[in-house]
Amino acid sequence: MTPSEQTQPLLLSLLQAFYWCDESLQNYLRSRGWPEVTRPQSMVMANVVSGVGRPSDIARSMGVSRQAVHTTINQMIELGMVALKDDPDDRRMKLVTPTPFGETMRLDAQRAIRIMTEELSQRLGAERVAQAAQLLAEDWGPPLSFAQD
Repeated sequence: MTPSEQTQPLLLSLLQAFYWCDESLQNYLRSRGWPEVTRPQSMVMANVVSGVGRPSDIARSMGVSRQAVHTTINQMIELGMVALKDDPDDRRMKLVTPTPFGETMRLDAQRAIRIMTEELSQRLGAERVAQAAQLLAEDWGPPLSFAQD
């Protein structure tokens, strides 16, 4: 198999793995009685709990427009998951923070992630899952840029 033939399956495999994780997480949260959460809402919350709180930084991290992130944040505010607060470092900016409801939901999401990791370790082997997690956590460097022809 040539490197170019390996590239597409890698990218598709990464995407399928993400979908498996997100759908499993959603199924767990639904089983615990939480409201439906869209993929963008889930991604915003992942950024917030990882320490990315400014809407513009969340948009950059997700690779979407600030308007799309603001729409998603407003939906999450309506659900009671997050609130916008003044950024203590820059009064012109806002920070997205979990509400007590959102924090409780986050704790359930963390529990789901532990369960999913344990299940993958059973299905695929603990060492392979640990290796995959280590590989994906590596610094891949900046995204490639290409000159126009």
